[in-house]
Amino acid sequence: MRRNIFVLAALVTALALMIAAGIINFVHRRRAEEAKLRGMKMALVPDNAAAGDTPDAAAMEAAASDDDIATPLNGKTAPGFTLADLNGNKVSLASYKGRPLVVDFWATWCAPCKVEIPWFEKLHDQYASQGLEILGVSTDDLDQDDPAKLFTEKRDIADFVAKMHMNYPVLLGEDAVEDKWGIDAMPTTFFIDRSGKIVASTVGLAPREMIDADIRKAIGSGAS
Repeated sequence: MRRNIFVLAALVTALALMIAAGIINFVHRRRAEEAKLRGMKMALVPDNAAAGDTPDAAAMEAAASDDDIATPLNGKTAPGFTLADLNGNKVSLASYKGRPLVVDFWATWCAPCKVEIPWFEKLHDQYASQGLEILGVSTDDLDQDDPAKLFTEKRDIADFVAKMHMNYPVLLGEDAVEDKWGIDAMPTTFFIDRSGKIVASTVGLAPREMIDADIRKAIGSGAS
C-alpha cells in the first residue's frame, strides 16, 4: 500500500514538473516574440510619431533585412533638390556630384535617428579621405507663416544638432522634396554613388554594419 502511495506521489510530482516546464517554456517563447515585435515597431518610426526614449538598438538591428528596408529609388538617379541649411545658405544636391554621398532624412523627435546619428558622425570621419559626404535633412515641421514660431523651431533643430555633435551639413526639409523622395518614415537613408545614382537605401534603423557596407558600395560605384 505504501509503495503504491509512493509511486502515485512520484507520478504526480513528475507530472507537475512537466507542466511547470511547459509553462516556463511557453512564457519564454512568448516574451521572445513580444521583444522581437517591439524591436520591429521601434525600427520603423512613422513620420507623425511623437518623440520617445532611445530604443534598444540591438533589438532593432535584429529586425532589419535587405528586403523590407529598401526603397523604390534604388538604382535610379537621385532626385535633385536645393534646400537651406541652418544658416540660411542654399545647398544643391547637384553640387555633390562626383563624390559618394549619404542623404539621411531624420527628425529631432525620431528615437532611432538618435541611435544612427553618432554612427554617421564616425563614418563621416572614417571615410572622409575617400571623398564621402553626408547630408542630414531635417523633416521637422516648420511654420513658415509665423516668423516667431519659425525662429524657435529652427533654433530647436540647431540646438539638437549641437547637442548631438553632428559633424556634417544639416538641411531644412520641404514637403515637396520629401514627397519626391518618397519619405514616409524616419529615418530614411540613401546612399548615392559618384555618378548620382542611388545604389542602396534603408527605411528605419538599419544595422551599423549594413550602413557601413552601403557607404563602401557608394564609394566604389560610379567612378569615371
